[in-house]
Amino acid sequence: MANMRRSHGKGAGKARRRENKSSRRKAGQQPLRSTPKVSLADPPRVIAQSRDVQRLLAGIGAPPPTAFKPDPFQLEALAALEFEDVLVTAPTGSGKTWIAREEIRRLLAAGRRAWYTSPLKALTNSKYQEFIEEFGAERVGILTGDRKENTDALLIVGTTEIYRNQLFDSLRGGEMPGCLVVLDEAHYLADEDRGHVWEEAIILTPPRIRLLLLSATIGNAEEFAAWIEEVRGVRCGVVTRPGTRPVPLRAAFLLPDKRLMPLLNDAGRFNPEIAQMGETTTAKPPRSPRRNW
Repeated sequence: MANMRRSHGKGAGKARRRENKSSRRKAGQQPLRSTPKVSLADPPRVIAQSRDVQRLLAGIGAPPPTAFKPDPFQLEALAALEFEDVLVTAPTGSGKTWIAREEIRRLLAAGRRAWYTSPLKALTNSKYQEFIEEFGAERVGILTGDRKENTDALLIVGTTEIYRNQLFDSLRGGEMPGCLVVLDEAHYLADEDRGHVWEEAIILTPPRIRLLLLSATIGNAEEFAAWIEEVRGVRCGVVTRPGTRPVPLRAAFLLPDKRLMPLLNDAGRFNPEIAQMGETTTAKPPRSPRRNW
């Protein structure tokens, strides 16, 4: 009986498979096939881009090498640091870090100490590597919540919170070493959650230590500088680079099929094709009419 059930089951299974194949042929469907394997050695598929994208990408690349020439605002900031604190406001990519690097170079040559602070660990690590390449590993240290290396170096790169903590420690006894403190991304003073750290760092830094504050997004620079003068008792000059960023941004949208589409049209408005795609994706399917049974 068991053998008969097994043979009957096998026969029924084959019959059902034949039935499914014949029904697919009648409906005009293609028989199921396995997906072809794609080899990693296959050449990448070339995606044709539109003229708009070609225009968007035109001119992108490394410029030809030329001799470096500082901008007037960079030289003005360096000259002002000899006598006062300086707040530099300039668009991203215009060379604010060059000012800090050149002033640090002058101090290190004289055997003096300096701090370079930033609000982010990633940015701090990046500046640490940059300054090591510029000044040598023996003269640069780092202090963050995760790293503590070469803390006796002439130049310490650290997060603003760590620098503020060092100021707190100096209040309990001892003197805060250094001749210059660079506060990168100084607009974090206006941050609702972390702004008090920048406020405390500015107030507690001894007046003998020069402050260099860098930012691209401070709109009320004169008011900010006046407050620094009031709480520190040291004049704070403002150096501004007018105009837009020297390296313009170009925005594009990457489609699932690896094509690019300009995010903005020629009028500077959001690309209507992308907006239409978003509406199509989020559109809800029509509801079927309700039936009364």
